[in-house]
Amino acid sequence: MKQQSQRGPQGPQGQPRQGSRGAVAGQVRARQFAVPLSATRRGARLARLLAAEQLHAWGLPPDPARLIVAELAANAVLHGRVSGRGFRLGLSVSLQGVLRIEVTDTRGDALPVRERAAAGPAESGYGLVLVEELADRWGVRGGPPPCKTVWAELDPGRPGPRHPPGRRADWTSAKAWAGRA
Repeated sequence: MKQQSQRGPQGPQGQPRQGSRGAVAGQVRARQFAVPLSATRRGARLARLLAAEQLHAWGLPPDPARLIVAELAANAVLHGRVSGRGFRLGLSVSLQGVLRIEVTDTRGDALPVRERAAAGPAESGYGLVLVEELADRWGVRGGPPPCKTVWAELDPGRPGPRHPPGRRADWTSAKAWAGRA
């Protein structure tokens, strides 16, 4: 298990390096957590449990982040599995309080589909629909070969489709907390 509490990779004049692992272009990370896990059902469950523990340690609410981690980890196990290889869970909070969830697997050729085809009711295939509803943003980043990373972000204190009317996630404390790093 690897945990970093530094500001992130720095380039010349203390600016974040573009494309640095753990830093999004122009965003310095206040807190980071990353752990490799086995590409099994047990590894997916452990990802969810470790994410909840890390969010608790950072003083952040577990949901909806825990649900997003569960879906992305399950997808990595079901669709991104390569025999003998695992997946990586990454969590980070920017200085602005944005929580970023990343799951990296070794099947860069198997990209997720953003929209589900209207083929009628099914027992599976709704994981990314759930991620789309819960996250403020999500996407896929390729590389380094043969890997891909599916990521999702949650903004602090912003009501959105992931919250019932009149309710907000308590991410405002995350923004205040991130400034203390």
